[in-house]
Amino acid sequence: MIFRSALVFATAILFATSAIVSGQGKIALTWEVTKYDISAAVPSDVSSSRSIDVTAVLSLKNVSRSTYSRLTMRISEDAEVSSVTANGTAADFAKEQESTGGSRSIQRIVSRIPAVASGQSVTVTVRYKLSVKENSGLASLSPIGTQFLPTSFWYPTPTSWFYTGGADFAPIKLAVTVPAGIKVFSSGTANGGVFDLKVFGQPFFVAGEYESTILNGVEIAFIKRAGGAAPQARLSEIATLASKANAFIGGKLGRTLDAPIRILCVKRGAGFSDSGTILIDDSVLVRDKLDSQAAAMIIEGVAKSYLGNVIKVEGDGYGVIREGLSRYLGNEFIEQEYGEGVAAVERLQQRTSYATIARRDAPLNIVSPVDGYYYVATANKGSLVWGHLAETFGSNFYEVLRARADDGVLDLAEVRASFSTAKPYLDYAIDQITQMNLMVGLPQQANGQTKAALRNVGDIDAIVVVAATTASGKVLRKNVTIVAKSFAEAVFDTPEKVVRVEVDEKKSYPQLDYSDDVAPRVIDETDAILYIKKEFDRQKYPEASKNAVQVLEQYPEYHDARVLLARSLLAQGKVTESQRQYEQVLTSKLPSPQSLAWTELGLGEISAKTNQTAEAADHFRKAIAADAEYGTTLGAVRGLIALGSLPQPDASINSFFTNFDRAAVSNSKAEVQAIIAGGEVARFAVNVAGQAQEWTTSTVFAQEIDGVDILVAANVNLRLINKEPENGIAVFRLSRTAGGLKLSGVEVFEVG
Repeated sequence: MIFRSALVFATAILFATSAIVSGQGKIALTWEVTKYDISAAVPSDVSSSRSIDVTAVLSLKNVSRSTYSRLTMRISEDAEVSSVTANGTAADFAKEQESTGGSRSIQRIVSRIPAVASGQSVTVTVRYKLSVKENSGLASLSPIGTQFLPTSFWYPTPTSWFYTGGADFAPIKLAVTVPAGIKVFSSGTANGGVFDLKVFGQPFFVAGEYESTILNGVEIAFIKRAGGAAPQARLSEIATLASKANAFIGGKLGRTLDAPIRILCVKRGAGFSDSGTILIDDSVLVRDKLDSQAAAMIIEGVAKSYLGNVIKVEGDGYGVIREGLSRYLGNEFIEQEYGEGVAAVERLQQRTSYATIARRDAPLNIVSPVDGYYYVATANKGSLVWGHLAETFGSNFYEVLRARADDGVLDLAEVRASFSTAKPYLDYAIDQITQMNLMVGLPQQANGQTKAALRNVGDIDAIVVVAATTASGKVLRKNVTIVAKSFAEAVFDTPEKVVRVEVDEKKSYPQLDYSDDVAPRVIDETDAILYIKKEFDRQKYPEASKNAVQVLEQYPEYHDARVLLARSLLAQGKVTESQRQYEQVLTSKLPSPQSLAWTELGLGEISAKTNQTAEAADHFRKAIAADAEYGTTLGAVRGLIALGSLPQPDASINSFFTNFDRAAVSNSKAEVQAIIAGGEVARFAVNVAGQAQEWTTSTVFAQEIDGVDILVAANVNLRLINKEPENGIAVFRLSRTAGGLKLSGVEVFEVG
């Protein structure tokens, strides 16, 4: 039985006010945005003034078959709309609440406008003030960076982001007024603070004290480094990667990207992309090398600029194209640029990620961003679908895609019709929940042959490649059809002993469990890292080392596994072997940010053990600057403290925390907020202002990150209302702003 989540069904009902139901049962849009023209003004002091003034002009076309005089637009609940006009005439409007599932809601602005006939257009102007209560990656007004991304619903639009057929994309003119010294970035051709985008996009902007450079035709923006410059080698590497990805993907799709490529190095919102502008984590500039996460964001960001912006993607299941095909193209580019081993790890991690939600996701043709697993499903399962089609149709695969996109639009239903011979597979992979599991038995040798039993518990036949590896390392392959809910057999004519058999070598069928695809079954978990870590966490380090070696034999570029091997060896006192593994991570291609941070932490621990204090401190500081995960930051801070003889924070930092301690016990929310960057760490500030009876911060050391941010480690002693005294270590992030040092983050808080 096909499962349709209640949230998806509820989403369909929500759109009844702006859409009609067609004869086929699909939701048909009433209004299509043909252009956005938006002007926004950012206040001069974002700490005291927490809102922007916006005028949004929408050119709308009635794409239904009827005349309409009712217009419903969606916008953030924090928007206070003052007026709506249609073709210059004031329109009455009412405000309503619309749930998007869970605890989140958006605001509906329902207007009565002069009747618009089918196929005709209307220009609607909305004036409003948008407040930001607490900064996030979606919407922020902050001295350390202001930005508004589409999913914050900062602009009015008829179709919600959570619609199963996709949100509104259209050409954009965006003008943003900012205080002196602040630069603005968005998509399209820039002229001061005005951006003109000719392709289909969604309005957004990022603003702050940035500087930028153009390398290899790519603009890269980054936060100004006080007293220092951004690493030119890293900037050049980023620009080269984006340029190569653009050439590769444009060539595959037969298109050119009609918008400038911009890479914005930001402190929040990394991973977002639209129309050639891609946000990546600012920490990439201080890591030892370009990491796999940043590279994937850049490559897939370029792909999405084609699939959704240059080529409009619409209709139910649009995410299979925008997210899934973009990820597939990204994997193909990574394999070409960095090698098969690196790409194999990327695909393994994607399968592993999908497996975590495979038993509870909805079919791809009805899933929408209202579902928490939307991106995991559409990108990772979707990529498998495109991989299967590419393998099946060969060179014709891209020819079909280019032909279908020739009119500037890609629709999943039309694409599926073009690959009609793969209908059983596509019906399963897109219209049904995942229920297949493929299994392979131990190889049996007799009479110069080796046989392996196969099983398919799914509802469709599986046409797969079965690979057998002999004792000498030779790989033999057989094409086998495993009938639905049945068994089959792969026969290999070889006198050699077969030591390993794998079913569905290309992993093109979405499955519930991938761990039984190989026999003998060495790794008994779908998640290879869990296979290692479950022994590591039990402090069974020899077993963890053994498991890590087994994973690395199959995936030598799996750096997270190599780090766990190094940590296990170090825990056993095998210092030299551990160091060798850590150093291999540093010299490898595209390590993950986590593996880089753990490597720096591990090398710091090794240096400390061998009394190389200066080297240990350097590694610990690099682990902190990598800003990869909580555990590495905490471990590196403790490592630095253990070394002793740390340089003390300067007088301005100590003075800041003197004021902080005084504000914390003042029971005054205003005093606490005065030392915090506007809109940052809001919940922490509320807890401090309302509960602290005693608070003493003793700084231990401070580390400059980028000339703007400083991480300060401190011992904290506190007592909250009706609680016993507590103490521990904390790491605070301070930012230099026009108003002096401000608290902008609490990175570690181990106080209890």
